[in-house]
Amino acid sequence: MTIPELNLLTRSAISDTEWSDSRWHMRNRITSATKLRRWVRVTPEEEAAIIESTVKYRWSVTPYYASLMDPDDPSCPIRQQAIPASSEMGEYPGAEVDPVGDTIYRKTNRIVHKYPDRVIMLITEACPVYCRHCTRKFHTTNREGSYFRDGEGESFADDMRYIAEHPEIRDVLLTGGDPLSYRDDKLEGIISQLRAIPSVEIIRIGSRFPVLLPQRVTDEFCEMLAKYHPVWLNTHFNHPKEITAEAAAAVDRLLRHGIPVGNQTVLLKGINDSVATMRRLMTELLRIRVRPYYIYHCDNVTGVSHFMTTVDKGLEIMDGLQGHITGFGVPQYVVTTTIGKIPLVRPYHRLTREGMQLRNFRGEELLLSGPAYPTADPRPAE
Repeated sequence: MTIPELNLLTRSAISDTEWSDSRWHMRNRITSATKLRRWVRVTPEEEAAIIESTVKYRWSVTPYYASLMDPDDPSCPIRQQAIPASSEMGEYPGAEVDPVGDTIYRKTNRIVHKYPDRVIMLITEACPVYCRHCTRKFHTTNREGSYFRDGEGESFADDMRYIAEHPEIRDVLLTGGDPLSYRDDKLEGIISQLRAIPSVEIIRIGSRFPVLLPQRVTDEFCEMLAKYHPVWLNTHFNHPKEITAEAAAAVDRLLRHGIPVGNQTVLLKGINDSVATMRRLMTELLRIRVRPYYIYHCDNVTGVSHFMTTVDKGLEIMDGLQGHITGFGVPQYVVTTTIGKIPLVRPYHRLTREGMQLRNFRGEELLLSGPAYPTADPRPAE
């Protein structure tokens, strides 16, 4: 049973000037059940979860993202991603605040150096919407937690020095939190320092603003990034409902300024854990010229575990993508661990005495004989 709500807001109730201004959305973020009732019919269960979980976890929703919610359906994939749930307070086997090992590989206040030639730089804790499934929920959302040893506002000098002193680092990913939470000039100050380091070849930005508040991706922002090429942006669409005209326009602005856009989807129970939903998501991403990059198996993060599916479900979805959509629309399915991202792949071949036994997306099999397609170098060792 829902509590009756009156005079729900819609996009049409907001002036075009305000709606197109990302600062208006940030000033008017939804941070209470009272504010949320202006957009959706809040259920008693949602209201209880908001009260229970916000003692521990931050939450906020931009008006733009709230406008995508089904006002009458609490199982709406947008609502589930943004509105606190009582499940966040549950205890689950093996759940950890940092199952991916960020804190193990931290070298400075912001630098995480897990792979030989690249690092991530955690430049902020802030996000426009605190996604309930965040891998870094302790860092971004927990009211008492942070990966920062020092405050977010501390100097970046040690971080830049570390990168400059390790010339093997050729690729830097700015993440957080969401880097676009900073003003353009603040973000440019960080990017310009990175571009001044000769060994840094690629600068990447991980941001969900194209999904949660695409109005933030302005021409001025894109022009700033274009001064520091090569710059890449990876975003995070999880459901076809998130691919709107505004999101497509934000992606188009990035692409027109030479900034490639990739997408990292998280496999989430009850949100996108079906072949039909994931296939539609990938084809819609291709339509707006976003390259599917990863499907992440949901990490067993404290406060997030209720979103986890089985690995078999993920492999079933990958089988439903492979061969059914164009090859470059099929992302890599991975689980992130303390030893890195590990691809989860169902084999499409097996080696036999006769050669390679192959299987296609329909389950049809074909044997490629050993002499025609050798599996080892037939030449004798010299």
